[in-house]
Amino acid sequence: MGQEKILIVIPAFNEQNNIQKVIWDIRESGADYDILVINDCSHDGTSINARKSEGVKVVDLPYNLGIGGAVQTGFKYALANGYDYMVQVDGDGQHMPKEVIKLYEAMVQSGSDMVIGSRFLDIKSFQTTWSRRLGIKVFYYLFRLLIQTKVTDSTSGFRMYNRKSIHLLSKYYPDDYPEPDAIILLKKHGLHISEVGVEMREREHGTSSITPIKSPYYMAKVILSIFFSYTRTRW
Repeated sequence: MGQEKILIVIPAFNEQNNIQKVIWDIRESGADYDILVINDCSHDGTSINARKSEGVKVVDLPYNLGIGGAVQTGFKYALANGYDYMVQVDGDGQHMPKEVIKLYEAMVQSGSDMVIGSRFLDIKSFQTTWSRRLGIKVFYYLFRLLIQTKVTDSTSGFRMYNRKSIHLLSKYYPDDYPEPDAIILLKKHGLHISEVGVEMREREHGTSSITPIKSPYYMAKVILSIFFSYTRTRW
């Protein structure tokens, strides 16, 4: 990957059973990434376990900010420390760090400002629940209608950002369930987005915050947020 500085940001909330394996997988990928764990005021040993890995930087948020606030902390850190690229890797172990090279190659080849790792473009990848797939399909058609962009996995948190998108998102980033909303934000500012197929796996420990019961509420909330972002003028 040349001499570019690449930061991997791991937002984590109550991931004490997963965080060390996530860090281990990043180290095993063979690339020389810097690693930043954003501990979102966990109630367990997430921070302690993350600090057991040499060379890993850990930010302990004093309050639970949610995924949006945790990831934006990563953007601010990446911007302040002069990173060329930032990669978001979730702390639940679903994302495979060996696939970061695919994000990087897609970004270089396409000239995109953000590349999304899509599980729906890789036949080997773990497929999520039917309710979440339904929501993702709704978002797919919504993005085609509003911004004329095809995004097959808009809720994927496995993403790479270049300096331009880091600069924007360090200032403005959605708070709650931010991944779909951030697509609108980037497009509104004229930035380019692409996808590449990646392999993902099921989490080994813990459960997702988006349960089948919560899915309708999640969909309604995100759709409203997308329309709100779309109708707003540039930030």
